[in-house]
Amino acid sequence: MTELPAPFIERTRRLLGPDYDSFAAALAAEPPVSIRLNPAKSHPTEALGEAVPWSAQGYYLPERPAFTFDPCFHAGAYYVQEAASMFLGRVISQYIKTPVRYLDLCAAPGGKSTDAIASLPAGSLVVSNEVIPNRAYILAENIVKWGSPYSIVTRNEAADFARLESYFDVIATDVPCSGEGMFRKDPDAIAEWSPAGVTRCADRQRQILDDVWQALRPGGLLIYSTCTYNTEENEEMVLYLMNRLGATPLTVDTDPAWGIAPALVPGVTAYRFMPHLTRGEGLFLAVLQKPGEADKSERERLLDEPSGKRNKMKKGKVTSPVVPDEWRDRLAAPDRFEFVVHDNSFIAIPREYQADYRLLTRHLTLLHAGVTLATAKGRDYIPHPALALSTALDLDRAPRFEADLSTALAYLRHESIVLPDDQPRGYLLITYHGFPLGWVKNLGNRANNLYPQEWRIRSGYTPDTIAPLPLTHR
Repeated sequence: MTELPAPFIERTRRLLGPDYDSFAAALAAEPPVSIRLNPAKSHPTEALGEAVPWSAQGYYLPERPAFTFDPCFHAGAYYVQEAASMFLGRVISQYIKTPVRYLDLCAAPGGKSTDAIASLPAGSLVVSNEVIPNRAYILAENIVKWGSPYSIVTRNEAADFARLESYFDVIATDVPCSGEGMFRKDPDAIAEWSPAGVTRCADRQRQILDDVWQALRPGGLLIYSTCTYNTEENEEMVLYLMNRLGATPLTVDTDPAWGIAPALVPGVTAYRFMPHLTRGEGLFLAVLQKPGEADKSERERLLDEPSGKRNKMKKGKVTSPVVPDEWRDRLAAPDRFEFVVHDNSFIAIPREYQADYRLLTRHLTLLHAGVTLATAKGRDYIPHPALALSTALDLDRAPRFEADLSTALAYLRHESIVLPDDQPRGYLLITYHGFPLGWVKNLGNRANNLYPQEWRIRSGYTPDTIAPLPLTHR
């Protein structure tokens, strides 16, 4: 590992005292490898590894496989996530029992958003936001692959959400931080660290919390987390939420055997994952409740406001739908959805959130929402990747071809593939181990590969041996 900065060593030694040497030794060791299954898509056919104790779907793997060359990874069957971050699912399971409107404010690349989708009560709406454009598109890709129709991806500043007063029941703020908890995995994080950077991050975190606080309903939950160790960005930020904004810290049920450390500042309730105590990277997490009683009137006022403002979903135009039945019927339960047409694309929105969709398009920049079914092109309709990857797809209504590993990898590289002569003409769903990957248009003598160029496997190298994880589609 790259040598740690001297100021970091000095600060952290003061913070941890006699535990510092164990901490430093852990940073020099190999990090564990862990994944979290998508319970809406995948089921293990054999043991994957040791379970992550605080996660219902998390597993430590005995070694790091070549995830890039596992088609199940690209199908959204699982997410590669460090184990400490999976603690979010534990928080959600303890405190959230009915469907909610949930915001993941700083969501890229999508690990905590996909955990929230999997852990929240069925019917919850998850809005995942990222302000940096290239990271926002990576987030959208990962959310589409996870497959939930109850998801929306936005690209906005934290201050933009203040317009949605008291709209969200839960806001998760995995705020940009100095990244000390990533030192073991990312040498660039070490090179970029400085005491001045810690101060800048803390200032930015306070601004983000001030900006988004208005969007949380009274009585709602704010989940604050970082991947860093210092108290300026952690305990002191919790004290800011308590003293400045009146938030009340909540406890999370844990097992002492997990090795989760308490807060390092008196009066703060929080949870520290330290690499010398837990199998994972650095994580700090606190759960706080906004003062006041739950009141739906403000949200109802927002949902009822006039809809004449400009739609901002990729600056496109939303019109009344004329969606052909053949595309509605690709969904397993089309009656559960309302349909819109956006720039010639047919989009299915869960019926109970149609007013929310209209509200969010008026105030935010949307990159993804619900399930995009198909795009009209002349007299043809081209099926969208989001439909292939959605858990709302009715697989019995989609002609499909089950690919072997080499064909699946060629497809994921956006290469031409050849289908057997007995395959039907037209649009086919390419699957691997039952997991949908995307669409081709079979012309007989060739098949047009419709996998998105921007998602393709860019590596021309293929390992001599590939062992995809032993998973099957639910």
